[in-house]
Amino acid sequence: MKNNANSRRKFIGTMAATAGLSGLASPVMAYSLMEKNISMAKNVLAVNDADNWFKQVKGLHRVVYDAPQPNGIFTFAWPRIFLLTNEATGTPEKDCSVVVVLRHDAIAYAMEHSLWPKYNFTKLFHAPDPLTEQTSDRNPFWKPKPGTFQVPGIGEVAIGIDQLQDSGVMFCVCNAALTVYSGAAAQAMNLDAKAVYDEWVSGLLPNIQIVPSGVWALGRAQEHGCAYIFAG
Repeated sequence: MKNNANSRRKFIGTMAATAGLSGLASPVMAYSLMEKNISMAKNVLAVNDADNWFKQVKGLHRVVYDAPQPNGIFTFAWPRIFLLTNEATGTPEKDCSVVVVLRHDAIAYAMEHSLWPKYNFTKLFHAPDPLTEQTSDRNPFWKPKPGTFQVPGIGEVAIGIDQLQDSGVMFCVCNAALTVYSGAAAQAMNLDAKAVYDEWVSGLLPNIQIVPSGVWALGRAQEHGCAYIFAG
């Protein structure tokens, strides 16, 4: 019970610190900005289309991976392993549905290469290059070069976001996190929060759906029959 209380206090403290960094003085102000950003999103996969997007989940075997933070290659390796092992047990990937929810610190992976050095995503999201553990000036999981990711005993694994999308994996990104982190980045760099948010939304990778929040998406995925898996 004591550990649970400590975890709750740590979570509340972290949220308060993040809100302070982004200039959001209260939860009401944060909600107001997120609500405004729903109408600001210019991406073709706008946040208000999210419920329709989930109607694509129709596979025989359905899972949702919860990705709240960078975790080496695992956020992207587990969806591939799910597909490969289902293939090995008689279910082709076309008959599986896999949803990956990028939320909190993991939203960096939803964005194109150019935004990584501009906003120092490695530092902002604690997202070093998964192979070198050094600062990354590109999204390491978007169109990786052939041979980039190798697993002992298996060899090369196709775990780029584009490669997973080609296998039917669905990716979505948390609008709440986009709002708060773009606001924090804007304040730190003395920029306009709306302009930074718009730039991040415009810089989302193809076919990544914006959702109101990551936890909203996790709930919707489970309502559509997806088993929950933590991408850790």
